[in-house]
Amino acid sequence: MLGLVVSEGEGPDWRTYFSLGSILILNTIFLKISFQGPWESHSFTLGVSGLVGLTLIYVSWYRFIFKRRGLVPWLDLWQNPKSAAQKELFASFIFVLLAYVLGIDRLFFPEPTSLILSLIGLLMMIQSLYVLLSVSVLSDN
Repeated sequence: MLGLVVSEGEGPDWRTYFSLGSILILNTIFLKISFQGPWESHSFTLGVSGLVGLTLIYVSWYRFIFKRRGLVPWLDLWQNPKSAAQKELFASFIFVLLAYVLGIDRLFFPEPTSLILSLIGLLMMIQSLYVLLSVSVLSDN
């Protein structure tokens, strides 16, 4: 998984976060079960539940990969930062391309899907470029 695993052992629970996040994402895309909420909008509630689902899936990914609690993948947690950052940069281009395609033709996804995918892709791109610069040009070694 991007060459990031460094810790040995069981680590914190990640399955619960992944399961809940997957259920929320599936509900947002397919089932569309929602309530009006305080903002009186079914679609806004559905979007919020989708974002919460994405957040839970990210937390489960972090706990699975690094075998610790947290949210920020510090450079000292990575085994091979340069290789992982190159893979992440490639994945970020895939996210941006997918966002573009879904912006043209939504298929069965909710309207703001392309906006959220482009945000994720651009954040991945910024982080991978930071890592690549940190281990090469900006390195102290």
